[in-house]
Amino acid sequence: MTPPLSRRTFAAASVALGATPALAASLIEVAETDVSITTPDGTCDAALFAPAGAGSWPAVVIFTDALGLRPVFRDMGQRMASAGYVVLIPNPFYRSRKAPVFTGPFDFASPTDRAKLTELRAPITPDTVGRDTLAYLKFLASQKVVKRGSKIGVVGYCMGGPMTMQAAAIAPSKIAAACSFHGGGLVTDKPDSPHLLVPRIKADFYFGVATNDDQREPEAKTRLKAAFDAAKRPARIEVYEGAMHGWCVPGSQVYNAAQAERAWSEMLALYKRVLVA
Repeated sequence: MTPPLSRRTFAAASVALGATPALAASLIEVAETDVSITTPDGTCDAALFAPAGAGSWPAVVIFTDALGLRPVFRDMGQRMASAGYVVLIPNPFYRSRKAPVFTGPFDFASPTDRAKLTELRAPITPDTVGRDTLAYLKFLASQKVVKRGSKIGVVGYCMGGPMTMQAAAIAPSKIAAACSFHGGGLVTDKPDSPHLLVPRIKADFYFGVATNDDQREPEAKTRLKAAFDAAKRPARIEVYEGAMHGWCVPGSQVYNAAQAERAWSEMLALYKRVLVA
């Protein structure tokens, strides 16, 4: 178990993550715990964050990008929990190895590194994401810090974007708010394309699209919006001008602090409206 951060330490960390000093000063202390979750396929290692002290709060699941659960996502979990949520960040590659799965530099331009990632991602399918999601929700329901009866939020980055849709479709009565930032493969021509799941989804969705992703597939956002409109489900889809794929994750080569803060604010506004209000 990792001890809670002090208010001063977390405020400093939050400023480093892009929060203003005034916001950081108002953030609450957070307890971080390494947990194990039993799934139909094994044991998933994960990080759990919650406001320190007595009380209970709505829960959010973060689906990471392709590099998995690592310190920068732990920082993001800390920050979100400080806003008044219980946050679960699973290791998406638990079937292969425990997090962090990459401990050194990773070069997406390297065929060798890409091959490693392809191997790790192979067990991650729509079916396994669905089974995992139900296990995560069962785990959260067993935690005293999670507000009883509250709806769940999800957010995904990069490969985690489609997972938010798969999760919302497998648990429509539980997942009420969802965000995808620079999500990849949201709309494909395959029979298991995430956008085909929209009729099963009951969550309010927000999609933040990277400029270069939109340039490569300009029709994707239109097809995605059409799917939500046909299902009469609320969804906002916005292209973040000048923000490249991966812009939300601090420390990445394309991190865009201003646009990342905008995305963070949109996410928290949705959660506040749907999960808290």
